[in-house]
Amino acid sequence: MKTNILVIGGTGKTGRRVVQQLKNKGIEPRIGSRTASPSFDWYNRETWVHALQGIEKMYVTYYPDLAVPGAKEAIESLTYLAKELGVQKMVLLSGKGEIEAEACEKIVMNSGIDYTIVRASWFNQNWSESFFLEPILSGEVALPMSDVLIPFVDANDIAEVAAIVLLDDAFNGEIIEVTGPELITFKDIVNIISKTSNKKLNFHDITLQQYVEGMKQMQLPNDVVWLIEYLFTHVLTNPKNQLVVNDVERVLGRKATTFLAYAKETAKTGIWNPVALS
Repeated sequence: MKTNILVIGGTGKTGRRVVQQLKNKGIEPRIGSRTASPSFDWYNRETWVHALQGIEKMYVTYYPDLAVPGAKEAIESLTYLAKELGVQKMVLLSGKGEIEAEACEKIVMNSGIDYTIVRASWFNQNWSESFFLEPILSGEVALPMSDVLIPFVDANDIAEVAAIVLLDDAFNGEIIEVTGPELITFKDIVNIISKTSNKKLNFHDITLQQYVEGMKQMQLPNDVVWLIEYLFTHVLTNPKNQLVVNDVERVLGRKATTFLAYAKETAKTGIWNPVALS
């Protein structure tokens, strides 16, 4: 089926959910990923032209984050190419409280292409699909800054918002801030996951330096260690990130998903209590 919508990062946490949202509306978007055909690879710009050919609207996520070195240059090149190839609208997934991400936003906003910025808080799904999952599985959760209040947002809410603003030009030129409906700490989260999954979890409050050393001992990639340290140092403690915003409700006409609701649904999948193979 011919499509004029491209979802870059279409196999990632929000991207694959945006794809599903569009399919639910009867739209078959083009997937922007290395494994798709035509493929899209952030590190191979020769793939970009084929992926953008015939595209009118695009949802853009940059992996692993707009804060990492090289992201701004990549977004600048992609936006320039998109305009040249006739793309009419971009929806960029950005991060709340990230100076580097805001620089990427400005590139899109000043491009002359219609746009909507979706600026997100930390994802609930980081606890089931990303770097916080392994500690949950081990039963020993050691994190710094355990009392910082964070408006964790659900990736399904982000995707539903992104799909709507991608299709509805009424949101052109807006920055949509997506947060959950409550402020919640790491300690609260571990307690909720423990109760909903019926799994004993021990929480250890550690320093950021200890956390970084732990990641290095686990031999996580250097760029991942850098990014997580950056997020804890510059983003988590940013006062702008410790605010609940009602944009999810404004766009979707319903309240944002609570962490408890996410945890109850996720616990049903068994991801936090995998069955050991005998």
